[in-house]
Amino acid sequence: MTIPTASKVDLAHDLIRRRIRDGAYTPGYRLVLGTLAKELGVSTVPVREAVRRLEAEGLVEVVRNVGATVRGLDPVEYRWTVETLAVVEGAATGMAACRLSDAALAEARRLNDAMRDGLDDLDPLRHSRLNQQFHRVLTDPCPNPHLLDLVERGWTRVSALRSSVFSFVPERAAEAVREHDAILDLIARGAPAAEIDAATRAHREATLHAVLQHTNGEA
Repeated sequence: MTIPTASKVDLAHDLIRRRIRDGAYTPGYRLVLGTLAKELGVSTVPVREAVRRLEAEGLVEVVRNVGATVRGLDPVEYRWTVETLAVVEGAATGMAACRLSDAALAEARRLNDAMRDGLDDLDPLRHSRLNQQFHRVLTDPCPNPHLLDLVERGWTRVSALRSSVFSFVPERAAEAVREHDAILDLIARGAPAAEIDAATRAHREATLHAVLQHTNGEA
């Protein structure tokens, strides 16, 4: 049975994107179309189209006479994205706090404890997954669907830019867990929404500053 060309493009796109997100293809890694085509059992045509799609998503850079390589983190784009996410996520967490059930608060603590337990042998991708689950629990009760949509878009955009910031700044993982504890304590004692908003925003911005400092240090 012949696989439709569109499906071959999807197959190549999903494979390359997954390897970028999982860290198998690191920034600067050169994508050899012929090698990928052979691995997938297809011609280079769908692989080339998949690379074009990944370029449009900002994950791959194509340079004439050089080829396609995995893009590094764009500090400017990352800063704009996370600054925006900090604002909307902080607001959503503050608005959701008074509606958070005891069970949801306990689930957030469980997720944070799981992150804490993994600090000694840090798996950046696992830590990032748990981190997003943690923040989703805290924002889910937000009554404003438009705000939640902006939060979800922010998470998606950050994920597209880089699968895990903890690969860049692993030392940030322990600090983030402590900041989570502080946010949970604010929610548990019924702190004002504005205080929870500010703490959540500062937490997200602290990660941003750590990543930018690391990136500038490498420049």
